[in-house]
Amino acid sequence: MNSLSFCILTVSDRSFQKFREDLSGPKLMEFIGQKGWQVLEAKIVPDETQQIQKELRDWCGLSKPPHVILTTGGTGFAPRDVTPEATRNVIEKEAPGLAEMMRFKGMNSSPYSMLSRGIAGICKKTIIINLPGNPQAAVESINFLADMLPHAISLLIEDPVADKQHK
Repeated sequence: MNSLSFCILTVSDRSFQKFREDLSGPKLMEFIGQKGWQVLEAKIVPDETQQIQKELRDWCGLSKPPHVILTTGGTGFAPRDVTPEATRNVIEKEAPGLAEMMRFKGMNSSPYSMLSRGIAGICKKTIIINLPGNPQAAVESINFLADMLPHAISLLIEDPVADKQHK
């Protein structure tokens, strides 16, 4: 599974209201393009649980859903940071190792990575991953998972060769 498809959801009150430019979404799109993967859609929503859930559910419910949905923002300690809670209400299974790896590896760059409450999980045939809102941290975090994502998707879509790839 080499050609992955993505949707990117930036969660930010200020970016949604156009008070601040979204920097994380475009940086993630650039990273995905450099990997040879495809971005199907990118949106910005405010830090509102219902709106986050709606976008996640809509994308997972497409006739040809993305392999991966990346959220960026809303994973910290601020009162309006609700992305993990919204995601938890959409996913069917958690994938804690993904979030644990991002926080663990992120500690090499910044001790603030331990403050990320982001989660990861599966909704139907899509992996949803919460990334930090900081552009550098968001790209760094998905980069930690990039080599493993094609295999994870192969398993999720029940590709017959996926089991043979286990070592």
